[in-house]
Amino acid sequence: MNNISIIDSLNDAQRLAVSAPNRAMLILAGAGSGKTRVLVHRIGWQIQVEGLSIHNILAVTFTNKAAKEMRGRVEDLLNISAKAMWIGTFHGLAHRLLRRHAKQAKLPDTFQVMDSDDQFRVIKRLVKSLNIDDTKWPPKQVMWFINAQKDEGIRAKHMVESGDVYQRTMLQLYKAYEEICNRSGLVDFAELLLRAHELLRDNEDLLTFYQDRFKQVHVDEFQDTNTIQYAWLRLLTEGKDNLFVVGDDDQSIYGWRGAKIENIYSFQSHYPNHQVIKLEQNYRSTSNILKSANALIANNDARMGKELWTDSGDGELISLYTAFNEQDEAYFVVEKIRKWVSEGGSRQDVAILYRSNAQSRQFEEKLMTTRTPYRVYGGLRFFERMEIKNALAYLRVMSNHHDDASFERVINTPTRGIGTKTIDEIRLLAREQELSLWQAAITLISQGQMTARASNALKIFLNLIKSLGEEANDKELFEKVKLIVEKSGLVELYKKEKGEKGEARIENLEELANAARSFDFDEANEEKLNELDMFLAHAALESGDMQGDDYEDCVQLMTLHSAKGLEFKLVFLVGLEEGLFPSQQSADDVARLEEERRLCYVGITRAMEQLYITHAESRRLYGKETYPRPSRFLKEIPAEFLQEIRIRANVNRPVTASTSRPRTSVQQVGTYKMGQRVSHVKFGEGIVLQMEGEGAQERVQINFQDVGLKWLMLSYAKLQVL
Repeated sequence: MNNISIIDSLNDAQRLAVSAPNRAMLILAGAGSGKTRVLVHRIGWQIQVEGLSIHNILAVTFTNKAAKEMRGRVEDLLNISAKAMWIGTFHGLAHRLLRRHAKQAKLPDTFQVMDSDDQFRVIKRLVKSLNIDDTKWPPKQVMWFINAQKDEGIRAKHMVESGDVYQRTMLQLYKAYEEICNRSGLVDFAELLLRAHELLRDNEDLLTFYQDRFKQVHVDEFQDTNTIQYAWLRLLTEGKDNLFVVGDDDQSIYGWRGAKIENIYSFQSHYPNHQVIKLEQNYRSTSNILKSANALIANNDARMGKELWTDSGDGELISLYTAFNEQDEAYFVVEKIRKWVSEGGSRQDVAILYRSNAQSRQFEEKLMTTRTPYRVYGGLRFFERMEIKNALAYLRVMSNHHDDASFERVINTPTRGIGTKTIDEIRLLAREQELSLWQAAITLISQGQMTARASNALKIFLNLIKSLGEEANDKELFEKVKLIVEKSGLVELYKKEKGEKGEARIENLEELANAARSFDFDEANEEKLNELDMFLAHAALESGDMQGDDYEDCVQLMTLHSAKGLEFKLVFLVGLEEGLFPSQQSADDVARLEEERRLCYVGITRAMEQLYITHAESRRLYGKETYPRPSRFLKEIPAEFLQEIRIRANVNRPVTASTSRPRTSVQQVGTYKMGQRVSHVKFGEGIVLQMEGEGAQERVQINFQDVGLKWLMLSYAKLQVL
């Protein structure tokens, strides 16, 4: 293979990057511009044309999938085996380095790598052994603190003890954790990177060896590197100017987990002899989509600047839909997907992208109703999430004290001093006397054979469940759910979980109350279940069916963070409202707002052919009814690239409406139609929002003034038109 064949399939900018002299290079690669292609061909050029050995190449990626793809493409390009090449993730390559030099890294040859769950369990035992109150110092929070210090290259010995109780306690735990890990030969993920950096920094001969060995160091997704990762790269390339990085400051969206966008800016001062090449030709999206993304991201001040373009044509305009509410939004999206499929489109080419995990529930329910296979990418479906299962378990044991599975799930969640020994005693007695766990707990207390502390903790739990049941007795379903969420202690538990993960759990709990409010309770159900039991049955069924496997043709649901690096022919970017996207937390923080805008840019550039953007005039989310303003990001997309979807016939708007634009064809079932005021014997007056089904399955969704949204079967509802 000659040098021409390496670069003949590349565009001018790609060729320039691939064939550049061996020096510090910053490749600003826009979305869909072929960055992986450039990295692979750059490696091929250095081996085939520059004469480097495969052992002289180091290439770093962020995921195992990306590393595997890069290695495979290098092998295909050069027709060689790339198994011996150092191509891998930061963690994978650091692990490889430590295995080779364990003694110099002050590790036993048999050191073990802990995953996040292992690390959590070690820290949980540590907190308990030091008699530290884990309600004030949750193991998750301790783990977050330790990992954050390591990501910044900070050991416990580097920290100065202060009078601050938080700092002092965390430092105590950090020191004790390091002692346990060193004594046991355990290495967590953050430790892999920090230890590898220290290994090279503190062993000059070893550093010189690897600096001489790796003639070129390549980095993918450079904008996502954190402090210790960049420090490691600088060590390897110190004085060599041989760092070749590919990144995009406009797609830096992981600041919340330690990524430093500053690294891509600092590169230019750290490597003064560098060269910058911009990859701006996009091979993914239509021109209208790219011009919209360019206009949006231009509102960020802190950026290096580039303009994506394509020669594939203008394509369709971006469709903008203003929904009545979140149900109308989900109905619209799913109907558009059904139309896409009916016209020959594939479901796996469709993605619904949202800012918050809690938004997925409405779309999941509508997809379930229409029997449309779907998959929640990179996460669990709504009713399968841990915090939702915990809340539902409280509801189940409140409804049925003898539900052993639910009893066991929540007896010490959040922790309330009921230890493993006590739970084992309850299980043993239940098994011996054929009792439920609830009955066994009461019996153990009455026998007086437990310690006073254990007995008291168990009494508090049983009384909590009883009091919740009594208080919930006369409440509406959604009020019962809110009661559990507020008084179970789950919200307080997740507030202690730092970062977006804890916030997302709380948002999901609040959204559970919203799911209960809009639950369609069929009063004529054959099983004669009460509304709570029907809701719990509904949740159980939803969590166990209709989620497609990876290989199935199914619609993809995901957060915008999960969507990075992916592409779809048809994309729905939903919930573009102030307070939701951009998030409320970013409103007064310029840096966070710019990251939110980059996240929106990522969402737009996932679309290849068609992009729908939606927002709602009213939205019940996180348990609250809001009337949000459209996202500022919508105003930043020029009107010439948007087409607003409108409804042809005029009809009265629901009470939640804030504008007077016309809607599409009026739906009508029997004597009822959208926007009509009706009255129900139990729920009072309301307005018809949606309708669906035929014959005995006809049902309507009504926004009642007093109880909110309800789906009702017309054959049983006995509505009166007002």
